Amino acid sequence: MAVEGGMKCVKFLLYVLLLAFCACAVGLIAIGVTVQVVLNQTITHETKPGSLLPVVIIAVGAFLFLVAFVGCCGACKENYCLMTTFAIFLSLIMLVEVAVAIAGYVFRDKVKSEFNKNFRQQMQNYLKDNKTALVLDGWQKEFKCCGANNYTDWENITGMAKDRVPDSCCINVTVGCGTDFKETTIHTQGCVENIGVWLRKNVLLVAAAALGIAFVEVLGIIFSCCLVKSIRSGYEVM
Repeated sequence: MAVEGGMKCVKFLLYVLLLAFCACAVGLIAIGVTVQVVLNQTITHETKPGSLLPVVIIAVGAFLFLVAFVGCCGACKENYCLMTTFAIFLSLIMLVEVAVAIAGYVFRDKVKSEFNKNFRQQMQNYLKDNKTALVLDGWQKEFKCCGANNYTDWENITGMAKDRVPDSCCINVTVGCGTDFKETTIHTQGCVENIGVWLRKNVLLVAAAALGIAFVEVLGIIFSCCLVKSIRSGYEVM
């Protein structure tokens, strides 16, 4: 039995929300992949609580996309079982997202300490591995920094002369500018702190996006429950 009256409007709004869910799913996957790439560049491949967060984000995004598909099929066919499954799975996704947010807050200091530790490990390989050198040079240029805590960290690198830092530390990068440098010609701040500042500036955007996704999901749960109730009432009438 087809839904009637106000439920037609609810059904239409649910379709709109399902499109939003697909967009949110793609966004979550993109965020997870970006974070995973960043962590892979700076943190070794040992399993750490913080390094699991992007994997969970990607999994939630993929699952949300699948759930949106189930919801679309359920709304189109007005199927009671599919819509009930959609509402339950959407509720589970919200719980997982809350857990991820809590884990991110709890492990924020752990992630920073691991980042600092592994950045220093990567520095030890700077002269041995061209790929590592390219990654670190990219970080130092992008965030206008030098070393983990400051430029003096490079003095402890085997093979690196005491009066030398990578050319990527220079304010104006030229070949050989890091040799016999002066403090006024290089970035003296450490990368760990500069990247931390950048993350804190962008955390509000992430929080706003998360709230937006949560709001859409709450609406989806409400509308799906209304549609489930309407479908069930239709069955009872029949």
